[in-house]
Amino acid sequence: MQRVWAKMGKEEKGFTLIELLAVLVIIAIIAVIAIPLIGNIISNSRSSADVATARQVYDASRLYITGEQNGQFFTPAVGTTAAAGASVTVANMQTKGYLDSPLSLPSNKKTISAGTVTYTATGSLNTVALTTADGEVTFTAAEILSQKK
Repeated sequence: MQRVWAKMGKEEKGFTLIELLAVLVIIAIIAVIAIPLIGNIISNSRSSADVATARQVYDASRLYITGEQNGQFFTPAVGTTAAAGASVTVANMQTKGYLDSPLSLPSNKKTISAGTVTYTATGSLNTVALTTADGEVTFTAAEILSQKK
């Protein structure tokens, strides 16, 4: 038995250089494929998180209009009978407790300093504009309403 162990110990010393290079090449190929995919996933998740925040602001504005403006999503323009769409600011919603303060965009972690939710004259969503230190980001009704809840 000792002869068998001695014989195995001399011939089985480790991996050859070719085997190690083959493993390194396989790992490099996997990394070349995986790194761009991971970057795209992260970018898409940041965009989706921003749209989700805009959706929360939109939902809060609907609650604000229902609670504070008796459900009037549009109002007649001054001096006319034509209807104009309602507009709700983030500051008003935060003051009345419909939104948390401070509120930030998930993609860049910047605090939302201002913002407005605007409605059309028929009372449907027009846009959600959120302002941070980096500038204003505007979301359309299609972007917000198409997102899954």
